[in-house]
Formats: sequence, structure tokens, C-alpha cells
Amino acid sequence: MQVKYVIFIAMAMVRFMTRVTEILKTKEIPDSSTPRLDLELLLAEALHEPRSFLYANSEYELDAEQEKIFQALYQRRLQGEPIAYILGKREFWSLELMVNNKVLIPRPETELLVEIILDKLRYERADVADLGSGSGAIALALAHERPLWDVVSVDISADALWVARQNAMKLQIQNIEFCCGDWCNGLPDKLFDAIVSNPPYIAKHDPHLQEGDVRHEPFIALESGDGLDAIRKIIVQAKDKLKVGGLLVLEHGHDQSDDVQKLLQKGGYKEIIPYKDFAGIYRAVMAKR
Repeated sequence: MQVKYVIFIAMAMVRFMTRVTEILKTKEIPDSSTPRLDLELLLAEALHEPRSFLYANSEYELDAEQEKIFQALYQRRLQGEPIAYILGKREFWSLELMVNNKVLIPRPETELLVEIILDKLRYERADVADLGSGSGAIALALAHERPLWDVVSVDISADALWVARQNAMKLQIQNIEFCCGDWCNGLPDKLFDAIVSNPPYIAKHDPHLQEGDVRHEPFIALESGDGLDAIRKIIVQAKDKLKVGGLLVLEHGHDQSDDVQKLLQKGGYKEIIPYKDFAGIYRAVMAKR
């Protein structure tokens, strides 16, 4: 009976997706490695239902208004607009965050920075800063996990800080302060137990800046001279804002680990540790002042 039920559901889903393909007139979605997922998310948004609704209601017929909404969303995706911007949200650390084209789309690999801080900073109370915070993803994840910590979210973009503030209010996270400024120059006058950042680390003329979702994201959050300009500034500035033994945790490009470690050594940091992301790529480094 259970096997028959599984087969029935699978066949129903095939029929449903065939009908969706007919609705879309078999058009493809460019620049997407997950076209089926994109279609499901757009359909769920048009119906104002979770994705699970599609599986539980495989014979559901869209009414005229729902189809109109879906077609409008789909046309935006055909133009290459990232699915996160179309939906206006992206999940990070199990938190649903508002996003728009004023902020970088949070990536799963950036959750590694949150994991490192939570694992290595075991204080019940701590002062932590997130530089170049964008949507507030890292700062809000840390503040959510450690409600007794005082977290500061810094960004040079007032538009990005507005998004981060909206996310804090939506999530009812109060142990966070927002500051507008350039890296550590935007921090309040105190010392921190940890400073974390996912700064821009793509070289100015890197062709990846013209590919996929990146084309639609804010340039200021992606490009950084030779790829290491922002990281150099943070490494130098953070020494004066960290407590002795304080942590500096940085995300970097897939081929920048050795260079970042050398910069930290040159800057006088100690206990420098590189970290791999879920794909086995060195993606972050931690060091102590």
C-alpha cells in the first residue's frame, strides 16, 4: 500500500509539472541551475501558499488572477532577475530575511562564519560586530542565537541598513545596533570580543561580475580592487577595535585563503585557522588579536 501511494504521488507530481510546463509554453529559465525549484517557488508565491501546497494539491487550477501574477513573476525570472529579489526574501540560518537589490543575497556558505563565531566565542555576554552587514544576515543570526550578546551591524550603505533594520523588527531581535560607516570606522567607541565580515572580494575586472545573479547585486558589495582591498583594510583597522585575544573572522574567495592568511600574519595576528565550506573549499579564516 505504501509503495502504491508513493507511486501515485510521483505520478501526480509529473502530471502537475507537465501542466506547469504547458502554462509556461515550455520556455526555459536562463541562468538557473535549479529551474524546477524556481518554478515551484514562483508558483507558490503566486498562490500565496508554501511549496508543500503544490505537492498536496497537484490538480489545483490557477484562476485568472493567480495566473496573471505567476506570469509577471515568471517574466522577471526570464530577464535573469534573481529569484530572491523577485520573492523579496531569502532564508539564512533558518531566519527568513527580506532582501532587495540594495543588498547582497545571503549565501548558504556564509553560514560558516556564524558557526565559527558560535563555536569559538563561548562567552555568555559578548560584544560582536558584523562589518558590511547588508541584509543583516550574519549579525541577526548571531543576535538571535545569543540574546545576551550586544551585536553591532555596520554598513556604508544607508539603503542596506534600512533592510537590516526591517529584518530586525520583523524577527523581533532587539540586541542589535545599526551603524552607518566604512568598515571599522563605523563602529562605536568600544572594544569587541569578535569582528566578523563577509566583505567584497571579487577583483574589479573579474568576468564573474557579469554572470548569473551577481549581475543584479550591488557592485559595492562584490568588487574590491584586486579582490583583497577590503580585506586588507579590515585586517588593519580591526586590531584597534578588538580586545586582546579577540576574534577576527573573514569570508574570502575560493582561491584567496593563502593570501588572506599571509595578510593576517603580516598584521600581527596569531592562531590563524582556515576553514572549509560545505563543498570542501577554503572559504573563511579566523585569527586572534
